[in-house]
Amino acid sequence: MSKKDKTRVNVVYSTNPNFNFEEEEFNEIETPENQQQQLKVFVDRKQRKGKSVTIVSGFEGSEEDMQNLAKTLKTKCGVGGNAKDGEILIQGELKDKVYDLLINLGYTKTKKIGG
Repeated sequence: MSKKDKTRVNVVYSTNPNFNFEEEEFNEIETPENQQQQLKVFVDRKQRKGKSVTIVSGFEGSEEDMQNLAKTLKTKCGVGGNAKDGEILIQGELKDKVYDLLINLGYTKTKKIGG
């Protein structure tokens, strides 16, 4: 057993030989189908020193699925980006291209926000 078992909750050490550690339960978040996702695509420049970023928000599901979608979008656009806090950030003003890619991937309820 490793020294840092992060699944244990509330107890660091016990001298009781019959003590059972409480373990944290991991509930896997199930990702809805692509057609059921309601994504919003918009461009943001605030607090980014004037640099434009295309943001895809409204993704529901597991962090791993969001990371995979972000990787696909970044690869197809040929730019960098990030996925965190339920948002996918794509560097540059690529709202139309990202929107078209999401529609082609089956995210039919995607909307463009802003001009």
